[in-house]
Amino acid sequence: MGDSFVGARSEFGFAHSNGGLPAISVVVPCFNEQDGLDELLRRVRLSVQACFAHDYELVLVDDGSRDGTWARMQAAASADPHLRLIRLSRNHGHQLALTAGLAAAQGALVFVIDADLQDPPELLGPMAETLRAQGADVVYGLRRQRKGETLFKKLSAAAFYRLLSRSADIDLPLDAGDFRLMTARIAKALVAMPETDRFIRGMVAWIGFKQVPFEYDRDARFAGETKYPLREMLRLASHAFMGFSMLPLRFAAQISALLFAIMLIVIVYALVSWLFFDVISGWTSLMILISFSSAMQFAVLAVIGEYVGRIYLTQKARPLYIVDQVIGLAPAALADLGRGQRSPLNAGIWPGPSEQAR
Repeated sequence: MGDSFVGARSEFGFAHSNGGLPAISVVVPCFNEQDGLDELLRRVRLSVQACFAHDYELVLVDDGSRDGTWARMQAAASADPHLRLIRLSRNHGHQLALTAGLAAAQGALVFVIDADLQDPPELLGPMAETLRAQGADVVYGLRRQRKGETLFKKLSAAAFYRLLSRSADIDLPLDAGDFRLMTARIAKALVAMPETDRFIRGMVAWIGFKQVPFEYDRDARFAGETKYPLREMLRLASHAFMGFSMLPLRFAAQISALLFAIMLIVIVYALVSWLFFDVISGWTSLMILISFSSAMQFAVLAVIGEYVGRIYLTQKARPLYIVDQVIGLAPAALADLGRGQRSPLNAGIWPGPSEQAR
């Protein structure tokens, strides 16, 4: 790990070079998680305090929840000075909510976990020990089993990770989600990356440094329903392939090459028939060929259009997210959150000082 981490303020020996900042930040994106929030906080607190005593912060990001998640967060924050709350203006999606939390995190280490408790927070201790023992910058969770998930989701996830890994330009670990422990320099580098369509686990792999797996069994969701239905899974897969693989463009090129080969065969067949046989060309085969070629042309144009559209959205340089409220964040965290938002802090977005820090 880098030289920016010195001292020993916990049993694992991680401390920030700037005194007063926490040894670890736990970042949790939340969307409609009111039923499981209390259990999440209880288990996370126990796990973090067992490893880092009271030298920590919990960064909860409300991604535009439509239930009582924000009210539950506020109630918890009123009794716990370790909580840092961020409320986004709408549902921006899991990856952008996670980016907002990473931008505000001030710890020497950053622990990323989902609010559904499928990834056990009790694994923080073993993961921190692995990070220390191997001198790594990232310890990512590698799923051995996925409890409580349908056969379709298990099979589709396995196929997605393997296809992406084979086609990506970087080494992407199989069966790894966003559950991971990382050093602050990884988190800051991640936030600084300009992508609008973000695939966090791929971006972490792209950053590099030493990254090691930690095998575990994923639990069933504690409460509520999944926030990743088929539509969101397809959207995430699209971000992954468009952001880390040239497979769509290469597929279009391969199809074009195949069509060209078919056209050569058809031309040879037509010439031979014209020279040696008294054959009247049929319009059926011609129409089939024209229709097929036209369809593939449109498919290729659609792939190119998707890339052009993403370039267009990136060039507009809109904020990754818009923050509605924050509670408990220090000025340094506010500044970092503003940079991640790609816009200056202003009174129209940010609440008064009484809510920023107590």
